[in-house]
Amino acid sequence: MSLVGLLGGSFDPIHHGHLIAATAAAEALGLDELRLVPAVEQPLKAGRHAASAGQRADMVALAIGGRDGFTLERCELDRPGPSYTVDTLRLLHERDPGADFVVLLGADAAAELPHWREPDEVLRLARVAVFGRPGAPQVDDPAVWRRFAVPALEISATAIRERVATGRSIRYWVPDAVSDYIARHSLYLSHV
Repeated sequence: MSLVGLLGGSFDPIHHGHLIAATAAAEALGLDELRLVPAVEQPLKAGRHAASAGQRADMVALAIGGRDGFTLERCELDRPGPSYTVDTLRLLHERDPGADFVVLLGADAAAELPHWREPDEVLRLARVAVFGRPGAPQVDDPAVWRRFAVPALEISATAIRERVATGRSIRYWVPDAVSDYIARHSLYLSHV
């Protein structure tokens, strides 16, 4: 059975913080594969995505291109409506019955897990591994399978969108291919 990590998010845009967390997870947990799962629409961010789901998926593909063991998981892009983790896990279990899934969460998101849609079912369908983010409280929950550290990096998609909107460089904030994509498609010129 292969151990498959799932790192979901808006990725609006994907940045080096996401990629560092993904790499830390793959190394710390001994993952056979890490899938980045762009949400069509996160329930808590409904109507607030600045780039389309397709554009965000394109940027994820560009960011991980050529990285062994990292893949773009498109399952949330192929269904309508908000992206709930429990629905994603059900679909992935049907499609990949031989996989052992691990949902990767920042400490802030893990603290909200009891408020997610069908949290007990999420825990039945996948393990949960939590990574520490700067300034976030530690999650002390028996539902957490493993914890691992991620180097502190003060970077956010919100700050990147603001930088683009104000004409500042995002070089070194995102992979070069993502920066080129943002410029080519005129994304984030008016901050949302």
